[in-house]
This record gives sequence, C-alpha cells and structure tokens, in this order.
Amino acid sequence: MTRISDLDATAQAELVRSKACSPSELLEETIAGIQRVDPKLNAVVIPLFDEARAQVARGEFGDGPFRGVPMLLKDLGATLAGTPQYGGTRVLRDRRWISPHDSELTARFRRAGFLFVGKANTPELGLSPTTEPDTFGPTRNPWKLDRIVGGSSGGSAAAVASRMVAVAHAGDGGGSIRNPAGACGVAGLKPSRGRITLGPDIGEAWSGCVTEFVVARSVRDLANILDCVHGVLPGDPVAAAPPARRYAEELGRDPGRLRVGLFTGNASYPGGVDARAAVAGCAKLLASLGHYVHDGYPKELDHDDLGRILAVSVAASVAHELAGIAARTGAPVPREGVEPATWAFAERGRALTAPEYLSNLDEMHRYSMRLSTWWETNDLLVTPTMSEPAPEIGTLKGADVERIVRLVPYTSPYNVSGQPGIALPLHWTPDGLPLGIQLVAKQGAEDLLLRVASQIEAAAPWIDRRPPVCA
Repeated sequence: MTRISDLDATAQAELVRSKACSPSELLEETIAGIQRVDPKLNAVVIPLFDEARAQVARGEFGDGPFRGVPMLLKDLGATLAGTPQYGGTRVLRDRRWISPHDSELTARFRRAGFLFVGKANTPELGLSPTTEPDTFGPTRNPWKLDRIVGGSSGGSAAAVASRMVAVAHAGDGGGSIRNPAGACGVAGLKPSRGRITLGPDIGEAWSGCVTEFVVARSVRDLANILDCVHGVLPGDPVAAAPPARRYAEELGRDPGRLRVGLFTGNASYPGGVDARAAVAGCAKLLASLGHYVHDGYPKELDHDDLGRILAVSVAASVAHELAGIAARTGAPVPREGVEPATWAFAERGRALTAPEYLSNLDEMHRYSMRLSTWWETNDLLVTPTMSEPAPEIGTLKGADVERIVRLVPYTSPYNVSGQPGIALPLHWTPDGLPLGIQLVAKQGAEDLLLRVASQIEAAAPWIDRRPPVCA
C-alpha cells in the first residue's frame, strides 16, 4: 500500500480534494514524519507545527489546487509574516528577527493552498554549496548520513528526498536549487530571470542572478506549482515572456526532435567518473527518444573569468545584505555575528567603488550575451549538477575556493545569463549516492524543459527510489 509520504504534492492534493484525507490528517502525518526523520538529518531548523495547526483549525486555506498540502519554506528568501527568518545567520537568530509580512511568492504559495510547516536549513546567506551553517549545524544526506546535501537549498532538498514533505521552497543564485536537487535525488527547476517575482521588497538580488521556486519529487509538481506562482509585479526590473499555455499542459506534449549538446568539463574543471557517466546515460536516453545528441557546448564555458566576475557581485551583495540586517534590527552586525567567510565577503564588497561594481555588471552582461548565442542553433545542453557525488560533511566548509569551484562549475553560468535549468535525478553511484543531471534551455523556455523532463521521467522514472533514512 502506498504511504501518503510517498505521494507527490499533486497526489496529496487529490486526496484532500476527494475527501479521502482531511487537511488535518495530512498535516499530522507530515508532522509525525518530520519528528521521526529529521533528528537524523537536521533539515527543518524552524518548526512551524503549531502555526500550521492553527491555520487548519481556522480553515484558512487558499482555494488553489494544492489545498491542504504541507510544504517547507527555506530559511532564506521568501518571507512568512509573523515567523522567524534567520538566513542561517547567528546575528538574526540572536536578535530573533520576525518577518513582518509575506513576500509575494509566499502569498502565491498560500493562495495555491499550501500549509507552511517549517523553515529549512541553509548555509549562511546562501553562500556555500554545502548546508553546514554554524548557526544550526550540518544537514545530512538521506542517502548517506555522512555526506553533504549541497547548498544553499540543502535543507529543502533533503526534506523532500526523505519524504518529510512532498515539496519545499528553494532559491538559486549560483546553483542553489539544482546542486542540492542533484545531491539528494530530487527534481528542481531554476526558472528564467523575470519568471517569478522577488517582490515586494526586492527587485533583483546578486545582480539579477537569484531566482526562487521549489524542489519536488515529480516533474508534474514542478509544472503545476509553476502555474500557481509565475508572473511579476508591476515595477519588477525584468519580466520573462508569458508562456503560450499552462505549464501543466506541457506534460506529455511531444517536444519534437531536439538538438542537444553535452558538457562534462574541460581542462580546468574536468568532471569525475560519475559525472561523466550521468551525462552519458542521459545522452543515451535522449538519443533513444529520438533527439539528436552531439558533443558540442558553448565555448564560453571554457573561459575562466566567470568566477572572478561572480565573486565581485556576491561580495557587493553580502555587504548590502549585512547593511540591510543592521537597518532592520537597529544595530550594526558585529564581526562575530556572522561566519568568517561571510565577513570576508562583506569586507571585500565594502571596498568596491561604484564604477568598479558597474564595470563588473557590464562584464556579466557581455558574458551572458556571448554564452546565450549557442542556443540560437541548439535546443538543450546537458551537464551534471556536480562534478562528483556528494562529498563528506566537513570537507567543503572553509575549503579553498578552487575546491568549491571544481565541485560546482556547471550551474552558475545560467544564473548570469538568466536561462532556465532543471535538475533531474537520473544517476546513482554503485554505493547508492545520487548525482543529478542538468538540462539548460534558452531564456524563457521553461515550457520546453518541462516537456522534455516529463518525457525523460516517463522513460526512466525515479519517484519510487527511497533513501535508507525513510525505509
């Protein structure tokens, strides 16, 4: 018999809609699962069980298609009125910062019918590809407890993979949806720039690199939820072209014969054995589905200056964020209020001049234009999400930049270009660790990604794979 926790969010919503399960029953089942599993993982760092129960008792549900389905919000990004949000930082935790209002994305989740049962762990301010903040400690991988879960949406990905929730909010400034999805064996979509608003408080973050959405266990959840939350607010700096139809209508739709390139690495950052195997397996599957697969990729990926460009943008953004924390809480952020790496970023950002920042922004835009031209004659690029399976906890925190870049070189180019990318769990190592693949399409082409992803999911389903922690 299928357990409720094994169902995706779409199926859980159908249980509620058909009255086979009440919202209260679904919520209590979810809370029990979190209480049973999370002590092993440390994914849910701010429980909101009582708040969710009160919401059910008051009958405060949106009328959307996910009425009564529990979800987690990441402890960074989308805000929930009246609840703590710390961004993984000691300073906000110690000052007990409470969000004064919902962000627009949270409001859309609420209108879609979701119940918020907690906040998921994240590295401090989303700055690391491993979720090991000093504030809350490491989140452990449900497939192997001594391994990382990726970052920065690592708590979200671990919670979905371990069946604590069917779906969780996530954000992505350099790979923070796709890397954790790949490390934990779930699906994650980074939408195009301008697809989902960051308002009302933010127009753009990290020079336009940040987007928000969810991680989930099925492609249909990604499509159905995107239908509920996409769109911008008046005054947003960028608006992606509206879709031709509902995203759910792309599921099962014939994508046609696509031209697909492959990238596993280069001389500077070669992919490991499993990364190459993951891409080769996806290439073989796509070819069997009738697509034209070749070894080409954007040559801009061979240029080594992207890390430098991104570092300037992130440094400026961290300095800005710490100034914002000081303004919101009424006191400067002391050096001991954040981790040393965060403080170092902020110091570098404070030293930047306005002309230096704007020159760097010009470089980002030029890189984006050069990179994006490859999709004028190609439809998709396939890459791994990481260069190797999830490393051991403790081996990345405080590691040199070169080690980190070698692990996650595949995702950040498309934060700069604003293109959509989807992570799918297609490869597992012989010892049972997932390593995801990434599909990248041109700007605005989430419809194509969902069409192909649903085709891949039908041919090589993954939803019944359960990590040992929830056995």
